[in-house]
Amino acid sequence: MKRYMTAIIEKEDKGYVALCPELDIASQGETVSEAKNNLQEALELFFECASSKEIEGRLHSEMYVTQMEVAVG
Repeated sequence: MKRYMTAIIEKEDKGYVALCPELDIASQGETVSEAKNNLQEALELFFECASSKEIEGRLHSEMYVTQMEVAVG
């Protein structure tokens, strides 16, 4: 079974941090590609090892990624 998950990747210091907000799981890498691949591996290991109860408890069923305008200053 396949499932689509969100990956938010952000530059941090000398590398990149990748976050899956649906499960609050993160990983990192020296490049965007490496961070994404490491996150994918972390997610696959989570789904392989976690109980269905843990998955259900952590999984946010509705996730929206959007931009918004904010007044600054």
